[in-house]
Amino acid sequence: MARRAASVADPPDGAWGEGERGTGRGGRGRPDDAGTPIETGVLLELLAAAVRSGAAVPRALDVVGSCVGGRDGAGLRAAGAALLLGASWDAAWVGAPPRLAVVQRALRPAWLHGAAPAPALRAAAQASRQDRTAAAKTAAARLAVHLVLPLGACFLPAFVLVGLVPVLVSLGSGLLGG
Repeated sequence: MARRAASVADPPDGAWGEGERGTGRGGRGRPDDAGTPIETGVLLELLAAAVRSGAAVPRALDVVGSCVGGRDGAGLRAAGAALLLGASWDAAWVGAPPRLAVVQRALRPAWLHGAAPAPALRAAAQASRQDRTAAAKTAAARLAVHLVLPLGACFLPAFVLVGLVPVLVSLGSGLLGG
């Protein structure tokens, strides 16, 4: 019975289709080399969920890296593996993509000082979302400024032709014909 429980708790590699990651539900999955990386806030929330469920930081990095895939996933898995092998915190993140620096900063106090990682990950996720919202608002304002001249160049002649010309023609014919 104990052997059976151990095999369920820690299945052999590939037992749950790790090689076919993301192909559930009819084979519609996200390939490992997907061009669009996952949003940083979602990545941080996934790590927070893994840590809240009881996973250690290296295991959480490995599991989330496996699920995310791509360059980000490879960076997370490499950092988790390096930490398990005893590498220092900074050495574990050497080959990680630059966009994972926020993950490194959020988990640093947990790894070095033993602080709870979940609150730091949630705070970093919220800050990431706020930064993304602010960037979207700035981009929308910039677009509005860039659209003023083209829209004005189109609508002003239309207003003159449709609104003012008929009034002036009517007024002119009334004054000259009368």
